[in-house]
Amino acid sequence: MTKSDLRIVYLGTPEFAVAGLQALVEGGYNVVAVVTMPDKPAGRGHQMQFSDVKKYALEAGIPVMQPEKLKDEAFIEELRSYQADLQIVVAFRMLPEVVWAMPRLGTFNVHGSLLPQYRGAAPINWAVMNGDKETGLTSFMLKHEIDTGNMILQERITIGEDENVGSVHDRLMELSKKMVLNTVDLIIDCENKGIALPTTPQPESAELRPAPKIFKEDCEIKFQEKTAEEVHNFVRGLSPYPAAWANITVNGQSFENVKIYQVKVQGNNAQSTKEIVIPCKEGAVQILELQVPGKKRMDARSFLNGLH
Repeated sequence: MTKSDLRIVYLGTPEFAVAGLQALVEGGYNVVAVVTMPDKPAGRGHQMQFSDVKKYALEAGIPVMQPEKLKDEAFIEELRSYQADLQIVVAFRMLPEVVWAMPRLGTFNVHGSLLPQYRGAAPINWAVMNGDKETGLTSFMLKHEIDTGNMILQERITIGEDENVGSVHDRLMELSKKMVLNTVDLIIDCENKGIALPTTPQPESAELRPAPKIFKEDCEIKFQEKTAEEVHNFVRGLSPYPAAWANITVNGQSFENVKIYQVKVQGNNAQSTKEIVIPCKEGAVQILELQVPGKKRMDARSFLNGLH
């Protein structure tokens, strides 16, 4: 079997998932169809917006399926008609067994963490928010429980001390190209040799940290409940998206729902008219970059210069 013989269906939605799909297409692999989220209205005009994966698939001339429900019989029949040997999932919804068990070689997922840590929807954010020094990618075979299947390959990267989640996301997205291709190549090689794909069960530990989906209320900075270092990690783990926020008072003026994109740990609580310093449970942080509702994102000095 060659890479052009292997029939692949690719499932994904956001920009992060485009990298692996693009690597397959440009590498000459046989992607016969793509599954992504349905179009949704966005913006002031509520015009229908395509997912990033759909945009790329259409440009590449790949058929696109967008089921509302993954157990819908019409979708299942259409998916089956593509006779995929293998399915690849990157940043998509949880799949029912009727979908992930369909291909003869199964379905593998590329997850943005070093499994078994950070199972869930927001692994990159949580790794940075928790102050981890490294993270990575894991490819694994799907099974019933989310993000628990046997591991195939892992790749590690370090996280910079002041690096935000946007930068880590982009580096992992680039790394995912290599991860997808290496995993597919290993599957092809094992198929040609008539041997089982070598996988490793995920180790179970009491120290497992989850990575649940993040909502707006989860992004509020509670300065009095966190140390300065914890606030620093919290902010960079949510920057630039979805962005940490807080209600703050600066030079006697109160501001609500202020998005905070960058802070640094401050040695003391002293605050000049040229700085925004907020005390924490331990220590203090200086806000370096922020955005007040209705205003553009700016550095703290520009914000202070604009105050009455």
